[in-house]
Amino acid sequence: MSTTGEHSVTIVVRGYETDANGHLNHAVYHQYGEHARTETLRAAGVEVAPLAAAGLGPVILETTVRFLAELRLGDEVAVVTTVRFGAGKSFRMDAEIRRGDTVAATLTGTMGLLDHATRRLVPDPRERLRAQSSDPAGFDRVLAQEPAGS
Repeated sequence: MSTTGEHSVTIVVRGYETDANGHLNHAVYHQYGEHARTETLRAAGVEVAPLAAAGLGPVILETTVRFLAELRLGDEVAVVTTVRFGAGKSFRMDAEIRRGDTVAATLTGTMGLLDHATRRLVPDPRERLRAQSSDPAGFDRVLAQEPAGS
């Protein structure tokens, strides 16, 4: 069975994030994705410091960006992160960066949960993250379970 959840954060493009062409620098899209991933975990009750104190940390195994529309200074965007857990050690945290109805970029991300002592990915990352959540009910709302057969 897989699980999926969605969370959104709003960001306004700042001047220092733009390049000589006046649009959002390519590397900043990854920063927006990282911010959205962290905020998604926070909304699920999982904070980085307690997670690290438990000897665990989220790691990015692969990430890509597909640029679809220009973003400029002052644009307000929603970074909508979708989380998908399956049966393995990795999980997905993908995102769309949306300016209104326009999808400006898509980010794909394959993630894992690293055990700091063994330097290996833990099995069942969803349950390990849920166990670290300060709000298990909130965790289940943010990272909702798909109905059977989905």
